[in-house]
Amino acid sequence: FKVLVAMFVVVAVPTEVLDFLPIFLVALSCSWVVVLGYFVAGLNNVFLVLSFLVWPAAVPFAHLIVGNRWSHPSPIVRLPEYVISMCMFFCLLGLVKEFVLILCRVIQSLSPCMRRSRGGIGRMHECVRICFVYFLVHQVQFVEAYIVLLANLVTSCALAVVDKVFCNAHTWFLLNSELARTKHGERYMEKNATFFELDRYRLGYGSDLWSSESDSEEEGGSEFTTRT
Repeated sequence: FKVLVAMFVVVAVPTEVLDFLPIFLVALSCSWVVVLGYFVAGLNNVFLVLSFLVWPAAVPFAHLIVGNRWSHPSPIVRLPEYVISMCMFFCLLGLVKEFVLILCRVIQSLSPCMRRSRGGIGRMHECVRICFVYFLVHQVQFVEAYIVLLANLVTSCALAVVDKVFCNAHTWFLLNSELARTKHGERYMEKNATFFELDRYRLGYGSDLWSSESDSEEEGGSEFTTRT
């Protein structure tokens, strides 16, 4: 089904957009060389980081691959074509990855020695691991994780500014009035009493809630001992 969808998209997308695919192919080939160094060097993370830097470094050399068309009339005008071609590239790359994994699975199923031994399962896991790095699955998930962390940081800073400027508006709206009444630089229940209990003391509605609960528990325990 994915192959049919990919074929339909390739036929539907104009050829002017597909002309930018060689840029990503060249970047992928350079990335594979760095990934090979990553495995040869014993999973050295320096090579893994360099595999990320290959992609932005391919932008200045795009004119050597597709000519002046990459920036004519301007790179901003060509930006939608870059985005569409990049999506097409990652879609085709995912199909190739799945084809390679299926091929490895077929070879493992047809080979008697690999099917019977436990080492065959380990080799299959190693193939999956290699494909996830060579076909940029690990790198893409890494970038997505950083985007989520950055979005979380921006959101937390914005909500902190709202609490600071607008009198704990976010805390009061999202959580409750107990935390909203806590001053900046002061911990909640720092005085071992909630604001609800302090309000009861101020209005004269009774003694401490915790002590009343403990007294009731003690009374129930004494009644239980007398009955037994």
